Formats: sequence, C-alpha cells, structure tokens
Amino acid sequence: MPNSAANERLQTQAEEDALAALVTEYASTLYRVAFSVLRNAADAEDAVQEAFLRVLRHRGTLAEVRDRRVWLIRIVWNIVLDRKRRAKTRPETDDVAELARVLPSNGLSAEQIAAAAQHHSHVLGCVEQLPAKEREVLLLSAFEELSSVEIATVLGITESSVRSRLFRARNLMAGLLNHVRSQR
Repeated sequence: MPNSAANERLQTQAEEDALAALVTEYASTLYRVAFSVLRNAADAEDAVQEAFLRVLRHRGTLAEVRDRRVWLIRIVWNIVLDRKRRAKTRPETDDVAELARVLPSNGLSAEQIAAAAQHHSHVLGCVEQLPAKEREVLLLSAFEELSSVEIATVLGITESSVRSRLFRARNLMAGLLNHVRSQR
C-alpha cells in the first residue's frame, strides 16, 4: 500500500505541474480575451482567475482536451459573456490608464505616444460600434489570432458563420475607420 500512496502523490504533483504550466502559458492570452470584452483590468483578472478555478475543478478531464488554448479561451469567453449579461452595461472605451499600460512606449516621444493612444482609442471605439456578433469574431480573430475553426469552437457556431461574420466585421470596420479619418 505505501507504493499506492506514493503513486497518488506523484499523480497529484503531475496534475499541479500541468495546471501551473497552463497558467504560465495561457494567462496573458486569457487576460487579453477577457479585457477585450470587459474593458476593465480588475474584472478581466477576476475572469481569468475564475477560468483557472474551473479548470482546477475539472482537472480530471484535462487529459481529454485536444486543444487546450481553444478550450481555455472558450471557458473565459463564457465567463466574460455571463458577466456582461449580468451587468448589462456597455464597456468603457477610453480608459487612458489601460491604454497607457498596453501601448508600447520604448523609444517613442511623448507626441508619438499620445498619437498612438489616440489612434488606439479610435480603433477601439470603432470596434465597439460593431454589432455584437461581428465584434466577437473580430476580437477573437484579429486580437487573439484564432483561426476560423477555433473561433467556431469558442462561439459554438459553424465555420462558415465565422467567415461571413468576419467578412462583415472587416467591411464595417473599414467604413468606420474611413469615417473617423474623414472627420479629422
């Protein structure tokens, strides 16, 4: 029996190591997904923590998961959508502190940083104007670089629906960005 206890400890340690590796590898990706929807750093961090808690509760199924990245993104996606539904508020689009945190600043002048922040703000504003279905696929495609198949898995829709929504989203974004440029 002592051998059985040792094997159990080894298995538990292996599960903990696997979970730690998931956190290390995917935490920033999940944060970006959560933040892209919630537009609040603290809420995005909470959503990521909740996602990993769910993974911890269901760690026995971890070995069965084919694509862990897509699986984790789907978990956090469902969490943030549930939070959005409960809150029923539009996300903030101009949080200067958050823009400053995510924009690159190495070697840029203050003027260049301000221009980049303004451009970033305009792009986010245009993304927020998209219809929800088109906005979802655009966020997952452009910001998270998921394939059509992966997006279909995350959203629970067909790949052809993803492609048509992405086509519409890109066309709408082009129109919105052109409108913003013409207003300057």
